[in-house]
Amino acid sequence: MSRVCSVCGKAKLSGNKVSHSNRKTPRLYNANVQKVRVVKGGVVSSEYVCARCLKSGKVERA
Repeated sequence: MSRVCSVCGKAKLSGNKVSHSNRKTPRLYNANVQKVRVVKGGVVSSEYVCARCLKSGKVERA
C-alpha cells in the first residue's frame, strides 16, 4: 500500500532541488502521512492519514 492519505488523497509531490549555483536536480516531497487506527462505520482499521486531516478532525481515531 502506498503512502497516500485515505481521506484527502494527498501523496508525494515532485520538484527540483536547487543548489547554490542554481543547478536543478529532481527530488520528491513526501506528504506528512501517519499510520493511524481509524473507526469507519463501527469497524476499526489502520490507514494512512495526513497530519492536516488528523488536526482538522476529519477522522475518528480508535
